[in-house]
Amino acid sequence: MADSQRATIIILDSLGVGALPDADQYGDRHTNTLAHVCRAVGGLALPHLTAMGLGNLGHFSGIPPAASPSACHGRLGEISAGKDSTTGHWELMGLVTEKPFPTYPQGFPRPLMAAIEDAIGTKTLGNVAASGTDIIQQLGDRHLETAYPIVYTSVDSVFQVAAHEDVIPVNRLYTICETAREILVPPHGICRVIARPFTGSSGAYRRTAARRDFTLSPPGKTLLNLVKDAGHAVIGVGKIGDLFAGSGLTRSVYARDNGESVDRTLEAMGDLTTGIVISNLVDFDMHYGHRNDPRGYGQALTAFDRRIPELLAKLRPGDLLVITADHGCDPTTEGTDHTREFVPLLLWGEPLRTGTDVGNRDSMADLGCTLHDYFGLDGNLRGESFWKQIARKD
Repeated sequence: MADSQRATIIILDSLGVGALPDADQYGDRHTNTLAHVCRAVGGLALPHLTAMGLGNLGHFSGIPPAASPSACHGRLGEISAGKDSTTGHWELMGLVTEKPFPTYPQGFPRPLMAAIEDAIGTKTLGNVAASGTDIIQQLGDRHLETAYPIVYTSVDSVFQVAAHEDVIPVNRLYTICETAREILVPPHGICRVIARPFTGSSGAYRRTAARRDFTLSPPGKTLLNLVKDAGHAVIGVGKIGDLFAGSGLTRSVYARDNGESVDRTLEAMGDLTTGIVISNLVDFDMHYGHRNDPRGYGQALTAFDRRIPELLAKLRPGDLLVITADHGCDPTTEGTDHTREFVPLLLWGEPLRTGTDVGNRDSMADLGCTLHDYFGLDGNLRGESFWKQIARKD
């Protein structure tokens, strides 16, 4: 691995670009997060992403195909079981999840909840599958009366705990989630335990930015581990540290929202000598996809597009910039859950053949394998590298 090699990976959380062939099995037929956002708002103007080749990945109102894309481009499929953020991130970095994590659409078994309540020293409310924004309105008053934390889940493998910050301070909520995390191991191997603090008063409760995810550790090595093992830096921005449970990271940087994630990413790029900066922009998913808000989603995409020149300006000769996503979350569907979709792949950098179309890849893991070859690492990852297809031959 050369001393000057650096890759910055930006994950636009939930920016799907079309239903996967197996989407029917997940109830996601005809979903297309980007196309439906564009249609809902009457077209999007994203000049920088358009120039890179985003419009070459499908039909998106306002985003035409570029005649000469500045970035290598394509779509990544998912072969991991499920459509969760964790499995998507792991697969992007070369680790495929073969067996789906358990889900509990009818709520968690009573003996399991009894064990958790005994460990945390309090009863709980809820224990249902629900929208996070809805359940705090439904149970918020009761929570204030009893001081019992609210437990809920979704179609994903998540155990979510909501609490008002004035009733259960954030650090106490984190401790509750850490305790639950220790219990929620196989056979109840829930993928993520999520702390969901909120504030406000009756009828106007609102979640805060102090969310934190407690994820199972990856069961094998990812690209991040291989880069770290080679003695180089791996800086995670946003919820990356949570999704990988710290595995493979040399530093984790907190960020509250998309704008702060880009700010912290730019700072990390300036600090990095060699290695990886990997950043998650969570607002697309958390604030707009799950809340069925295509207009807000479109505005967030426009805001990110304006920041791309700053990211490009931070690149040095030999660097790569990767823009992708981890799953879909089509805000125009009836539900509020993730959607089983292809994700976009845009790669920009001096070492690349400008504008190469890598097509539809079977697996997100192809990205991890390609970056593995870019860095010249030892070790094996799942997937098929397309490095030779995109690398400039001098």
